[in-house]
Amino acid sequence: MAAVSPFGDGALLVEVDDVAAAHRLSRRLDEERTGGGAPAALGESVVGFGNVVVHLDPGPEHPEVVEAWVLDLARRIPVRSGGTPDQGGGRPVVIPVVFDGPDLGTVAADLGTSPRAVVDALTGAALEVAFVGFSPGFPYLVGLPAPLASLHRRPTPRPSVPAGSVAVGGGFASVYPQCTPGGWMLLGRTSLPLFDPHRRPYALLRAGDAVRFTAERRSRGDAGATAGVPGRPLLANRGARFAEVVAPGVLSLVEDLGRRSVAGQGVPRAGPADPEAMRLANRLAGNPDDAAAVEATAAGPSLRFAGDAHVTVVGVGPEAVDVLVDGRPVRPGTVVPVVDGQVLSVGRVRAGLRAYLAVSGGFDIPVEVGSRASDMLCGLGPGPLRAGDRLDLGPPSRPLGLLSPPRVPFGSGRRTALRVLPGPHPVPADRLERLLSGRWAVGAASNRVGLRLEAAADAADGPVEYGSSGAGRDPAADRVPTTIPSTGMVTGAVQIPPDGNPIVLMPDHATVGGYPVACCVISADLPALGQLSPGDIVEFTPVDRAAALEAKDRWERSMDERVSGWFPTTAGA
Repeated sequence: MAAVSPFGDGALLVEVDDVAAAHRLSRRLDEERTGGGAPAALGESVVGFGNVVVHLDPGPEHPEVVEAWVLDLARRIPVRSGGTPDQGGGRPVVIPVVFDGPDLGTVAADLGTSPRAVVDALTGAALEVAFVGFSPGFPYLVGLPAPLASLHRRPTPRPSVPAGSVAVGGGFASVYPQCTPGGWMLLGRTSLPLFDPHRRPYALLRAGDAVRFTAERRSRGDAGATAGVPGRPLLANRGARFAEVVAPGVLSLVEDLGRRSVAGQGVPRAGPADPEAMRLANRLAGNPDDAAAVEATAAGPSLRFAGDAHVTVVGVGPEAVDVLVDGRPVRPGTVVPVVDGQVLSVGRVRAGLRAYLAVSGGFDIPVEVGSRASDMLCGLGPGPLRAGDRLDLGPPSRPLGLLSPPRVPFGSGRRTALRVLPGPHPVPADRLERLLSGRWAVGAASNRVGLRLEAAADAADGPVEYGSSGAGRDPAADRVPTTIPSTGMVTGAVQIPPDGNPIVLMPDHATVGGYPVACCVISADLPALGQLSPGDIVEFTPVDRAAALEAKDRWERSMDERVSGWFPTTAGA
């Protein structure tokens, strides 16, 4: 039987009988959406292990209407025997592997067998792609023999797993397409590329494909299979109007509103950490909301302009960031004309963590997987700007004239209250209360993938513990899973890992995850989430769905009111 529940205020979680039912539902959702039979607010879907996360796009329907429509469709999906994908047309794919992984001996010892027996068991298995997620092209392969399927993930994930690593863990086998963190047991490596951002359909494998591993003494192209990726070449201009990076700043990234309709291939949406500030900067510059801008973190870049342009820098308030043209201060949140040869510098971000630099016409860098956004999880887009990069400028449009300040200033004494919708995963009432009533500090390891929270120094309670023992502990905690079946994730989801310290997912988060989500930051508060710095204090305030949707509507209306007028084009205008 299917069940549907809200996943924050921008998505739905549909739980079904097994992964085969999840794929049938996802396929039907896509057919209805592309065929015009679905509600206008129905967005892309992401398949997990026995579940589907359905994203909601702006549309006239109330989310409850879409929820009822999805539930009705899910209940009409025929039930079939077996729990593996049945996409139809699944292709056979052979992956050559050199079995010399660092965990091969450990796995053999744990199973009481030899490394050769482990290799024979894996190469003898008829595997199938259940779904793709975590990172671009990362396949979750089912069909392992029981001993290999019983292996757990490493207690401490590796901070870096080489691209091409063949691994098992948590009942699955896979290949890491990119160099990413990971906690699976590494058995070998392959030189076969599983993801190509320059060629559709991007991912080599899709749900339902039949996969076999074969053992090789040396993989084809072995020297480059796991080698580090060299630094990218400098971005070169294609036209006469461009901005050259004189100094890159701390972390300056080109972002647009991100990638859509590719989460099912494991590609994160990415996009701005503070969507409000970037959208306002674009509107002030006369651009559409999805034009590419530069996200400056802590301290921004210096750009020398070839050709005239109109530029604006927007943070969280009128004095949020230092901006200079040829060393002379100018006000942030205003349209600044620059002429050929002038240098605009984004200095220290004084309020919040990030500011956005937009230019009339947008930054016209090459598109990769449907977007110009930089993704720090999997390396799509140009990544951090480098001195010498040249960013083409798009055809200029007419900038606007006035940006009104926000009605509510950002933060107060580095303390931010984030409104959250509880769920979608069950959490005992006392554990949820500790999460929602606690004071949390943003940890130093936080980034665009996730904010790692720690109990604030003055907090009375420690982490939200799961499955621990001790006097006075709620017996219900024994029934709380420390992991969940792999499930699609959304920006703002508050995950609870086994150590109990919450992780709030940011725009570059993996498309699926295995930690329970206790609550989700509402859409209207995602801009505040994107401005949090290490050491900031966070508190969560629970709200219901109606309040979240009302806040979202109010936020969008305020966005429409904050930018007005036209930039003067003649003296005294």
